[in-house]
Parts: sequence; C-alpha cells; structure tokens
Amino acid sequence: MALSFELLAPDISAWRAGNTGVEGVWTFDSGLPGRHVMLSALVHGNELCGAWALKGLLEAHVRPQRGQLTLAFCNLAAFDRFDPNNHDAARYVDEDLNRQWLPERIAEGGTLERRRAAALQAFVAQADWLLDLHSMHERAAPLLLTGIQPRNLALARVLRSPEHIVVDAGHKDGVRMRDFGRFGAPDIDPDTGRSNDSRSLLVECGFHGDLSSRTVAQDQCVRFLQAAGSLDASAAASLLPGWQQPDAPCQWALEVTGPVVARSEKFRFAEPYTGLEVIAQAGTVIGWNDGEPVLTPYDDCVLVMPSIRQAKAGVTVVRYARRRLL
Repeated sequence: MALSFELLAPDISAWRAGNTGVEGVWTFDSGLPGRHVMLSALVHGNELCGAWALKGLLEAHVRPQRGQLTLAFCNLAAFDRFDPNNHDAARYVDEDLNRQWLPERIAEGGTLERRRAAALQAFVAQADWLLDLHSMHERAAPLLLTGIQPRNLALARVLRSPEHIVVDAGHKDGVRMRDFGRFGAPDIDPDTGRSNDSRSLLVECGFHGDLSSRTVAQDQCVRFLQAAGSLDASAAASLLPGWQQPDAPCQWALEVTGPVVARSEKFRFAEPYTGLEVIAQAGTVIGWNDGEPVLTPYDDCVLVMPSIRQAKAGVTVVRYARRRLL
C-alpha cells in the first residue's frame, strides 16, 4: 500500500554549490579549539527530512562556537530524481551510497555512488563526530542507530531522545558511512591502548513523507550540536527556536541479534508489521522467505524496521532484537 507524501522536497538550490569545492558540502570553522562535527543528509535521495534540517541550519546562519561544522547534502543526483509518486526510485542512482564505505570499494569507482563517496571521503575522515540523518520506508517511530561501540550508546543516553536505540553491527552487503574508518573502530585501540574519541550516530526519523520526520531531524541536530560542544543551549534556542522537542519518557536499547535477508522479491510478512512489535513466543511465524516459514528465534523478540518495499535477493527485510531499558 502506497503511503502519502506530505513532506515536500526542499528547494536547496541556494545551498547546492557548497563552500568547499565539493558540490553540496559546507564547512565552517570557529577558529577555536573543539570538535569537527559533520551532519549529513540525502545519503538516500528520497529521504528529505535531513535536507530540510541542513537547509534550516544554513538559512539560520548557524556557525560553530567551537571547532568546525560540516554540512553535507550527499546523493544530489538521486535527489534530483525525486518524485513523491515513485519515491523509491530516488533512493540511489546505481547502488546504495550507504553500503560503499570501504576504501577498497570507493577506490574501485565505476558507479555514481562510489564516485560520490570518493568526493565525500575526506570530509567523513576528518570529522570527529558524525550525525547521519535518514528516514524510513514505512510509517514508524524514530530510531537512533549506534553501531556496536559502547561510546555511541553512551552518547545516545546523553541526547535523551528518541525512545528506541538500535545497537547493531550494520549490513552484510556493505559498510555504512557512520561505520567508516575510525567511526567503526573499537573504543580502545588494542595496539596502542588509546581511547577512540570519535562518535557516530545514524537517526531514522520516521517515514520519508511524514512532516514529523523533519521535526525529528531538526531536534536531533540541535541535541547533537549541543552535546558536541558546537553550540551552547542559549545559542541553539536563539538561532533555532522550536527545534528541540521534549525528551523521550525513557529509552530502550534494542540489541540486534541478526537479520532476516530476503532470497528474492517474493518475501512476505504474516502481518502488516510497522516495527517495534514484541513477539512474545519463540517460533512464531512472522513471514515466508520464498515459501519457507520465518520463525522468531526467542521469546519477546522485537522486530526492527520490517519492510519489503526494497525486497530482493540479499536485502535485509527485518532485524531481530532483544530490548532492555537504559
């Protein structure tokens, strides 16, 4: 069933050139010591909420009070294809940009997305903290993805929103931008014993076409910039009034134990799951993978981001998780 698009595509023409020599990338330097913070949007061209947030930051003339701030509109070629009546077609041009973040794959080139990753690579490598803004195929509650590093889960607690925090190891079909380089490295370097001071989060702000996804993206940007020390609370409130929303009433860690990977486009769910369902009994049939029943592996199994809109061989259609209160 098609979901209606209420969120219009933002006009980012005034901000398209950037100020770095790379299209769509802006960097501002306070001249004072501090973290280099990067906020990225449009890694997928149909995920509009992050583009709205970055546009709002640029229009408000937000500048870091400490350190540096980089804002990146990532897959502009895919965004240029956006059509609310066929929004999935604008996810990427040749291949998913958020699966290309290995130096070897980037160096191979060949596809538009790998060439774009090569253009963005230096900015990602230079950033100390990264917030990657995304939205979802289905209408669902926001999720903050931390990866498996405890330092990122600790940051999620500091942000105090959203309610559900996904602790996952990524995708089998490629590395995400938020796991690139030192972002994907352990908290403590096993060779040197040094602490890894990088932080990276990916936020799924809700359904692509919901107005609320823009609200979530704006809220997460403000929280992230304050946590990083880029903006004081007073400056954030003055420059971006109304962006910060109330804290989540509580936060749940959803520890992903494994994916369900489609064998073909024929994958089907047993119910119209929207995500965060807690399936009480192990062995419950939640769908069929080329006709074979798909069973929950343990009691109180949480379904994370179920969707068959992109289903084909090798694509993750849902992930299983255990939950605990933070």
